[in-house]
Amino acid sequence: MSRIALITGASSGIGKATAMALAEEGYDLIICGRRKDALKELQDRLHKQVKVHVLRFDVRDKKEVKEAIHSLPEDLKKIDILVNNAGNAHGMDPIHSGSLEDWDAMIDINIKGLLYVSKAIIPQMTERRHGHIINIGSIAGKEVYPNGNVYSATKHAVDAINKGMRMDLNDYGIKVGAINPGLVETGFSEVRFKGDSERARSVYEGYQPLKAEDIAEIIRFMVTRPPHVNIADLMVLPTAQASSTILKKD
Repeated sequence: MSRIALITGASSGIGKATAMALAEEGYDLIICGRRKDALKELQDRLHKQVKVHVLRFDVRDKKEVKEAIHSLPEDLKKIDILVNNAGNAHGMDPIHSGSLEDWDAMIDINIKGLLYVSKAIIPQMTERRHGHIINIGSIAGKEVYPNGNVYSATKHAVDAINKGMRMDLNDYGIKVGAINPGLVETGFSEVRFKGDSERARSVYEGYQPLKAEDIAEIIRFMVTRPPHVNIADLMVLPTAQASSTILKKD
């Protein structure tokens, strides 16, 4: 019997690395994102290992999310693992000069997008009394740092949603857990600094940051635990990082 995992934000970074790790574990995949070419490239890379289905949608659009999940073929509708990975940071301004557009984007993707996807998938999990949800949070959901105001607020919301989900789904035997990474070298900073490549690169200079594959390996560990074991809430940092604001550089 096939096992099925749906991963949002799968076109790059942690989502892409997670798809590759779960393919090695034999999971059929539903890879989701906005960049169709990148998703197709990943599908071509993995299709000899497992079944890979591409869903292109924007998590901010609840109609798109609902229609995309509804469009799944019957043999892929019973999703065993949901990895809520899609998320973004936009800008790094103090609260008094922050952009309303940046705030809307973070709230719509990081909070509402996670909820829209979860709402579309959880009912079939509760009906079967089976499933595993992994929410990708951030150290910013555990502590606030200067100029991280609204981004930190959205990740604190993810932390609260993760806890609430675990409580509400407990009676159904559904596992719910979160990974809260520190500094991970992906395209994240490129988005945050709006294409300023030099500034984005400087975030990762002088120390060894985490890589997307490090987080994917933790997700692999989480989904391969025995049925009675749930990794509920995990924070992972590069060795050089002690907190959001304390970082040892060479």
